[in-house]
Amino acid sequence: MNKKVVVIGGGHGQSAICRGIKNIPGIDITAIVTVADDGGSTGRLRRKFHIPAMGDIRNVMIALAESETLMGKLMDYRFEDEYGTSEDVSGHNLGNLILTAMTQECGSFLEAVEIIGQFLNVKGRIVPATTQVISLYALMEDDVIVKGEANIPSINNHIRKVFYDVPVHASEEAVKAIREADLIIYGIGSVYTSILPNVIIDEIREALQHAKARKLYICNAMTQPGETDGYNMEDHVNALLSHGAPVDEVMIYNNEIPEDIVRKYRNMGSTVVAAGEETHPYRVAYADLLQFDNDLVRHDPAKICAACAAVLEEL
Repeated sequence: MNKKVVVIGGGHGQSAICRGIKNIPGIDITAIVTVADDGGSTGRLRRKFHIPAMGDIRNVMIALAESETLMGKLMDYRFEDEYGTSEDVSGHNLGNLILTAMTQECGSFLEAVEIIGQFLNVKGRIVPATTQVISLYALMEDDVIVKGEANIPSINNHIRKVFYDVPVHASEEAVKAIREADLIIYGIGSVYTSILPNVIIDEIREALQHAKARKLYICNAMTQPGETDGYNMEDHVNALLSHGAPVDEVMIYNNEIPEDIVRKYRNMGSTVVAAGEETHPYRVAYADLLQFDNDLVRHDPAKICAACAAVLEEL
């Protein structure tokens, strides 16, 4: 019987995980994706059509496609003003427009995601954390409250917690996938604005706390300005734990990051994430995870595949 793997998050980090693990044989993948994004093309479409944010879902669709073909590239195509594009479509991804049109056509955001996923022949299932139109809030250390996922990292402050101002209900498919999972993976990416927007939904948090699965967090390699300034590995994990996300194991890179890249990131307000303590209440696994492309630090999908395959072998 196939092992059931659930990946919880959003943004490019979740896509990197999905792009890697889709090549592991003998697993069934469910990606639970945040729909709290309110910036860019996604934000404009959700405000105009009152539908959940679809940008992160589009990214995961492309990552989980059996082969990343021309259609996948077209899903990521963005219309730009330089070609004389009308303001109605300028700045939008074609995939976002297709998801919006399909939602309007079939009357269900969840069904639209499933139909387009079938069209792209995705290896797994993509499930929005909720089908509600929601806004994320952050309570900062100085008690300032910031509204909107896009605004939270821009505040020069430290985040105490993230929350919703209205009751948010999880999609039944997300809760079911968590309950039946053998391995649950959090990450990679923005802790407060990609991973936790899923976790703080009550039904998802409760399902995670009662799930029999091993809960693995793949930790970021660099801090995110405005969100995790000065954080070490333990700070990232504590953010998850303090919001109710159980963690059994943390996977972190053991690569040596070139000093010139470290300096470049430091100039942008970002620093290296490393372990700050020797002992932990959770298991810590070090692995070769990174690639360095055009002076950028990125998690390599092929290396994620190998590392996660090793974890699955232990289950």
